[in-house]
Amino acid sequence: MRGKVKTEITPMFKQYFEIKNQYPDAILFFRLGDFYEMFFEDAETVAPLLGLVLTKREAGKDLIAPMCGIPADKSSFYVQKLVDMGFKVAICEQVEDPALAKGLVKREVVKIYTPGLLIDLEALSDKEKKYLASIFIDKKVGISFLELSCGEFIFTELKKDSFLSELLKKEPKEIILSKDLENSEVAKILKQNLPKVHLSFIEKKYFKKELLQDFNFNIIQSELYEEGLKAVGAILAYLQIYQSQLADKLEEPKFYFPEKFLFLDESTKRNLELIRNLWDGSEKYSLFWVLDKTSTPMGARLLKDWILYPLQDIKEIQKRQEVVKFFIEHKNIREELKNLFKKLSDLERLSIRCSLKLANPKELSLLRDSLKYLPEIKVILEKEKGIKFPILLKELVNEIENFSELYEKLKTCLVENPPTTLKEGGIIKRGVNTELDELLDLKENAMYYLSELERKEKQKTGIPTLKIGYNKVFGYYFEVSKSYLNQVPSYFQRKQTLTNVERFITPELKELENKILFAEEKIKNLEYEIFLELREEVSKYKEKLKKTSQAIASLDVLISLAQVAIENDYICPEIVEDPVFIIKDGRHPVIEKIQGKENFVPNSVELNKEDSILLIITGPNMGGKSTYLRQNALIVIMAQMGSYIPASYGKIRIFDKIFSRIGAGDELIRGKSTFMVEMSECAYILKNATCKSLIILDEVGRGTSTYDGMSLAWAIAENLYQRKIFTLLATHYFELTELAKLYSGIKNYHVSVKEWEDEIIFLYKVIPGAANQSYGIEVAKLAGIPQEVVDRAKEILYKLENKNLKESTEVNITPKRKIAQLSIFETSHPVLEKIAKLNIEEMTPISALNFLWEIKQELASKNKKV
Repeated sequence: MRGKVKTEITPMFKQYFEIKNQYPDAILFFRLGDFYEMFFEDAETVAPLLGLVLTKREAGKDLIAPMCGIPADKSSFYVQKLVDMGFKVAICEQVEDPALAKGLVKREVVKIYTPGLLIDLEALSDKEKKYLASIFIDKKVGISFLELSCGEFIFTELKKDSFLSELLKKEPKEIILSKDLENSEVAKILKQNLPKVHLSFIEKKYFKKELLQDFNFNIIQSELYEEGLKAVGAILAYLQIYQSQLADKLEEPKFYFPEKFLFLDESTKRNLELIRNLWDGSEKYSLFWVLDKTSTPMGARLLKDWILYPLQDIKEIQKRQEVVKFFIEHKNIREELKNLFKKLSDLERLSIRCSLKLANPKELSLLRDSLKYLPEIKVILEKEKGIKFPILLKELVNEIENFSELYEKLKTCLVENPPTTLKEGGIIKRGVNTELDELLDLKENAMYYLSELERKEKQKTGIPTLKIGYNKVFGYYFEVSKSYLNQVPSYFQRKQTLTNVERFITPELKELENKILFAEEKIKNLEYEIFLELREEVSKYKEKLKKTSQAIASLDVLISLAQVAIENDYICPEIVEDPVFIIKDGRHPVIEKIQGKENFVPNSVELNKEDSILLIITGPNMGGKSTYLRQNALIVIMAQMGSYIPASYGKIRIFDKIFSRIGAGDELIRGKSTFMVEMSECAYILKNATCKSLIILDEVGRGTSTYDGMSLAWAIAENLYQRKIFTLLATHYFELTELAKLYSGIKNYHVSVKEWEDEIIFLYKVIPGAANQSYGIEVAKLAGIPQEVVDRAKEILYKLENKNLKESTEVNITPKRKIAQLSIFETSHPVLEKIAKLNIEEMTPISALNFLWEIKQELASKNKKV
């Protein structure tokens, strides 16, 4: 409600405003019975977003509250939707039983969801992580990431020009910044590059390393990582504000080194469609889509990490390759483990929920059912005699603990199919607690115990008409007709006198009544207490459970890679330190999967430091240049993550970085044209690439005038070559093919086509040599350009080509323009003079070939001098 409430309001709304004022930046879900209700501005904001009906409720004298509501048991869906939109949601619960409350039911906010702190399993995607990030900027940039549902708490430090790539790789749902950065250039950059992320601003005082002291983290003793630890401090402070009950349950944050992995910037991640496609943003048709044959949620999440963080350590890559090879060669073991993994729930998130004291009975039963199968993993491997197991496989299997004791505990205590609710009973089996057994027995057999007491008192008093009755006022009582009052014993206490009967109670009946009437409530409370003790017991195993779940995730990914290799006929590449990149019959893993291997044309590549550093690929649009570039970058990523690759042979060096510049679009909202975006990307590449990097460039310089663009493309290619950086450059600037005449380490390749009856057929084969034309008009025709436009374009092309030929013989070429020096059409060029004097009609085929040989030798001699 806007402004202060001056009118008289009802007690409930007074309570509402007191709570709402504590959480002004959150949507307040206010519990009323079986519903969460939202009022005033919250209701007006949320109703249209969630498709809810906006109604009204009287809040006091002359005060009407707009309101809308959702069923409490369906809240996860609505919370997730709001949080995904960037809202914070505060859950306000009734913290006492309405039946026992004296007056207004007590209510409190029990949890607050923010975009980075959404941890309910129902609201989480199995294959996706939801990071909360914090950034502290000083000499370096400290970044910390918390993935609460998986227990991942990490931090690092980066240069100011590279921290954005790391953020874009993790794709956090929420980023914490200091309030003094609210209107800064940093905030602006984050909003532009991560438009869906929610920026949360907190006081700068929370970005302190000293905040870690309250958590007894050993990392606080380190004199290193000053900026990184301040970012960690901000996350801890934020957690204390919004999820205070979880702050002290976090594991110690770990520092990680991004430079230990193959660097992939956001442009490369996006253009190569590593995790999601460019078409609709889904995982379908991405590299992840091809490689994902995992059977567990934690395996799928780990596979994404492996794709985004390929290794640079040869030994570690080879250890993964050995396990993939083992699973390829041992089908029975692979399939048995895969079938076993399908029976497992999300061990990683379940164990974390237990350690955070959040797991419900249903989740604990899922954990129980998963633990049952873990011993079988070792059985599957140990029953195979005489097999040599790879080192990594042994290490992973050894990390899988035996939880037989915990499993038996859970099996003994939990009913087969418990509910998700904690306080409604129906959780604990009989035989676990004597008092609970008695209460359950009493609840189920109340009438039997009452009739037994009645029979016993009849026998003892000798009153044949004695019977037990009940009403809401007096509860249970013994009823005796007046003719037998003289036989009533002294321990009978008179409760009520009627015309023909008297009603009595006894201490034993009163005790039985109390047990019966309060059995239900006592059962619920006692089961809740036992469950909390059980959950606490599980939390003691959190380290072993996490270690086990990570080992299973790794095995799951390695089995997935083996399965993919078998299905798609991949081979194991040789990983070497030498500067070489050789791929024979390489294929694009995604396009091949879509089209079928039999329909995909494979292509080879060879790069080395001696005579093949930079390849210039020419040819028509749609001919396969972009596919060729992308497939080779994808093959490197697959190889360095330990996967087999789509090729017949591969020898691949360890690359430190992959950069791509593939098709840029206008970013007018950021004030950048296509050409500006393209040049910004090229500048970033030139600044950050090293002699161990791989660069793929798909057209450079096309967004400006022909000569400017061609000159820039030339200079960029020349710079990369001189720095010995492996590069694949696709271009329509045929003039760039002249580079191969200047530098022995630059090679020309082109995608071949076949001309037939004024049509072109794409062969999708990359072969040595430069293309002789672009076929742009032919491609336009294929795209549906009207025939009259196509015909006119051919006329204009013919005139332009003739004009350029004429002009090229007239232009005075200066020494400053290196490109012009390469032209054979210089004034008084001796080759032109020979051609002009040639009598073609009198030449034989042999003499024509001899003449061409002489010209070739003369041109080669001239180029060497240039």
